[in-house]
Amino acid sequence: MALTGCTMCIKYMLFFFNFIFWLAGGVILGVALWLRHDSQTSNLLILQFEGKQAPGTFYTSVYILIAVGAVMMLVGFVGCYGAIQESQCLLGTFFFFLVILFACEVAAAIWGFMNRDTISKELINFYDSAYINALDVSGSSSKDSAIKVLHVFHNTLECCGKGDDTALFKQVASTLCPQKSTADLLKSQEDPLNPLSCHKKLSELFSQKLYLIGLAALVVAVIMIFEMIFTMVLCCGIRNSPVY
Repeated sequence: MALTGCTMCIKYMLFFFNFIFWLAGGVILGVALWLRHDSQTSNLLILQFEGKQAPGTFYTSVYILIAVGAVMMLVGFVGCYGAIQESQCLLGTFFFFLVILFACEVAAAIWGFMNRDTISKELINFYDSAYINALDVSGSSSKDSAIKVLHVFHNTLECCGKGDDTALFKQVASTLCPQKSTADLLKSQEDPLNPLSCHKKLSELFSQKLYLIGLAALVVAVIMIFEMIFTMVLCCGIRNSPVY
């Protein structure tokens, strides 16, 4: 088949966008693997307290991202090869998977928006459970494990307490928090917006990562829309082009 004019231009534009799509899949895969092995999140999410594992909703999202990145790389390769070979079969297959990926991305975006605070709230509740047990004056059997959990939170996030801490917590803060954080905590007033608050640090930690994921998803969605348009136009051009 001999493509000419605008159709030939669209062919190479589609190849270019597919190459960018393939690279974007690699970037998403790399970012997902980084999020999975990031020391801050991994140190917190491997914690166990009273026989319960720290909430793993964040890891579920990361595993989905890993799968999406791998599928994007495969689909991007099919799109590149189909465009160069001017194959309607490959381009049709590419378009089919592109529509499925786009629908999944929209669904994931809606789910993520509706549950954007769930991840940090789950870990805040996990932290509060350990916090309460660490201050238990009755000497419960779980007190030692609760103190160990708080140590990990405080050292990983460089925070100390909830931000509205009681006098009892401030009395024992030197044994629960890093030395620098303890000194700052004792100087500060009881303020829910205290920058040392572990509640605040947990919210910031996951909101920053979710913002990064959302930005990547938006860029990929724009690329996918252009790819779907170019694929349809190229398929029509191939079908209507003269055969020599």
